[in-house]
Amino acid sequence: MAANRVVLWRHGQTDWNVVNRFQGHSDIPLNEVGEFQAKHAAQILAGMNPTAIISSDLGRARDTAQSLADLTGLTVQIDEDLRETNGGLWEGKTGAENRAEDFQNFIRWIDGEDHPAGTTGERRSEVAARATKAINDALAGKDDQLLVVTTHGGTARCVLGHLLQLPISHWGVVGGLSNASWSIVQTNPRGWHLVEHNAGSIPEPVFGEESGAPAMPDWVK
Repeated sequence: MAANRVVLWRHGQTDWNVVNRFQGHSDIPLNEVGEFQAKHAAQILAGMNPTAIISSDLGRARDTAQSLADLTGLTVQIDEDLRETNGGLWEGKTGAENRAEDFQNFIRWIDGEDHPAGTTGERRSEVAARATKAINDALAGKDDQLLVVTTHGGTARCVLGHLLQLPISHWGVVGGLSNASWSIVQTNPRGWHLVEHNAGSIPEPVFGEESGAPAMPDWVK
């Protein structure tokens, strides 16, 4: 049986990414830079001959996925289980605002504790469970696949930590994904292994603490 490969592709840049504003389930569109990033990255991914594309239903991911579909002729299959972490009361606020208003909980969450984001949001374990189910469903009964999963930075880290069988407290050792960059995992007899991480067409910084970026200075609003 030939191995399956999964490309975890983060959406292009949004205005909220640039200012470290927690997006979560908020449906924030790609900005002009993000549209360019998605189209540029799609040219490289198309050359890998993907067999299927699945995507979060949020516009920033869906539009990123469509840039690849336009080149390959594949149809994007939408699955809301690939959404970003529900950030609860933190959504729409910057990292600086969340530190000021909910310091202890925000820092514990950033440091990797598996408690609900923003009090009313999701746990990392819940994000990993729903997103990996979407991936497993897409691969069910198939082999020799190259599945492109267009998703979000936080969700991608949760999936990687889960597939690589890391303790949740260690998922933070997996660096964040830059916008429109990707990681590749591949099946082997012992499970999954990481083939490539944070690859992309253009070197980019990682934006958004929810996606693994370092804290931004207080002067960034």
